[in-house]
Amino acid sequence: MLRPLFFLCAAILVAGSASGAAKKPNILIILTDDQGYGDVGCYGAKDLLTPNLDRLIGEGMRFDFFRANSPVCSPTRAALLSGKYPDRVGVPGVIRTDPKNSWGFLAPSAVLLPKALKDAGYHSALVGKWHLGLTRPNTPNARGFDFFHGFLGDMMDDYMTHQRKGANLMYLNTELIEPVGHATDIFSAWACDYLRGRAKEDGPFFLYLAYNAPHDPVQPPAEWLAKVKQRQPELPEKRAKLAALIEHLDDGIGRVLAALKESGLENDTMVFFMSDNGGSLPHGAFNGDTRDGKGSMFEGGLRVPCAVRWPGKIAAGSRTDAAATSMDVFATALEAAGLPAPDDIDAISLLPLLTGKAGQLAERDLYFVRREGGGFKGQTTQAIIRGPWKVLQNTPSGPLELYNLDADKLETTLSNKTAVPQLDGLGSALQQQIKRGTEVPWHE
Repeated sequence: MLRPLFFLCAAILVAGSASGAAKKPNILIILTDDQGYGDVGCYGAKDLLTPNLDRLIGEGMRFDFFRANSPVCSPTRAALLSGKYPDRVGVPGVIRTDPKNSWGFLAPSAVLLPKALKDAGYHSALVGKWHLGLTRPNTPNARGFDFFHGFLGDMMDDYMTHQRKGANLMYLNTELIEPVGHATDIFSAWACDYLRGRAKEDGPFFLYLAYNAPHDPVQPPAEWLAKVKQRQPELPEKRAKLAALIEHLDDGIGRVLAALKESGLENDTMVFFMSDNGGSLPHGAFNGDTRDGKGSMFEGGLRVPCAVRWPGKIAAGSRTDAAATSMDVFATALEAAGLPAPDDIDAISLLPLLTGKAGQLAERDLYFVRREGGGFKGQTTQAIIRGPWKVLQNTPSGPLELYNLDADKLETTLSNKTAVPQLDGLGSALQQQIKRGTEVPWHE
């Protein structure tokens, strides 16, 4: 009697284990650089074509009120990879190649997403722009990435030479390299290579694909600019060039998504798409129905296009007005991987919202910061949002300004005199967030 009972119990245990151990998804984050809220076809662009992004967004959940954690590059990237407000990991401003004008140093104590995912067996790779440090200990391989194929710096002076102020900052892991071609094509090709390689390996992967397009200098390949001009000869030169650069970027993203599908990885991969901050108005960006652009604490500097696709888990064509931010990607990825979130993060997981288990996100304050040199004199600008109310300080010496985003989406009508309790309450909350941030040094 013992033998049949033994095999019955064993069979039950195996079945229970198989059903209880959900397969961990691969995670692909596609981050674009300075792509305006309205510079995607389905977000309202009328003069450029983004068929691949439109398809990706349509196959998952689109966010209409997604915000970057800062209106400039480095802080948003720090928040995305750490799940914390950027000043809490030492990056309130832009990390630059010139140390005299660099306003961040990634905290040694910060646990980044690639390191956190190792506990679930993930292989992690960064292809493209890093922008969180130029030397150890703040290089990709030293901060948890198993594989790095990309650019360390803040921006390229030329998409073809890939240099920054005469320095070569392109690397394969820790080895300097000199690739040939347009940066967007190079990063797209490297991402495709990585995906095809991972298809032959066991275990889940995390690929962080961070383009430097459409950041200035706005340099689309000649053939892509010719296409735009032939289709829309009336476009001003500045706008035509940016449209061509974005269309070329969209084509690269399409090739990456095609490689994901052809490698048999599509159905097992959770894909995030977003921009790192609002579009640059001086370079012709379109930020939709918002005020201002990159660098600003008004919505045009913070609001970005965003979507998440996970076949079979996230309903195609779904859409949300939930107020999510870049840092929430950290908590979402961990939950999808079956890992607990650290207690000290500021992010929340979007997974219940994405999978239809929750209709909204829990109410919370959202805080935004930027420290800078130049006219800032090393000081900060900041904003805080609570429900429909937003308080911002858009210049270091400027006053606090209160807006009701529900009633005034273009942030043109001050509510300072008509909503004093909200101004006082949010002003105090903003002060506490600033105090938390100053507890972490932003330089060595």
